[in-house]
Amino acid sequence: MSEQNQDAASYRVVVNHEEQYSIWPLEAEIPVGWRAAGKEGTKEECLAFVDEVWTDMRPLSLRLHMERAESTS
Repeated sequence: MSEQNQDAASYRVVVNHEEQYSIWPLEAEIPVGWRAAGKEGTKEECLAFVDEVWTDMRPLSLRLHMERAESTS
């Protein structure tokens, strides 16, 4: 696929169990371990959505571990 065709392609935002986000081509099956996050559109639209919602890059398991450690201190 050429870069120009790739830019015109539609994508969906996907998220995994660690609340990490990615974008995936709309016509492709969502990979195992990921689920749709409710946003579809151009690559730019999907990346803008990811920038808006993924504010803490730490995996969920690390965030929970750190919260538990803070509550026991």
